[in-house]
Amino acid sequence: MCVKEWIKKALLLGIGLAAITEEKLREFVAELEKKGELSREEGKKLIRELLAEREKQREELKKRVAEEVERALAKTGVASKKDVEKLSKKIEELERTVARLVEEK
Repeated sequence: MCVKEWIKKALLLGIGLAAITEEKLREFVAELEKKGELSREEGKKLIRELLAEREKQREELKKRVAEEVERALAKTGVASKKDVEKLSKKIEELERTVARLVEEK
């Protein structure tokens, strides 16, 4: 396995890429370039790949957290934002219906 692949796998698996800032990632790659372990082009490509993967991991994490929060709220019986919005729309519909019926009298 080449150095670049080893580095990429270590960052993706070991550290948890979602937690690394772009600045720290760039510093790390710059240090590898300085040591001659990566060329400038390899470094640029690695940064692009890792930033794309980091964003993917962050989105997956957000989705999982939202799902877990939703499950926890469902267990406790607390209304979700979606539930409150549905009820608000229903109330607005009922208010319009009542207003229309009052006007018809």
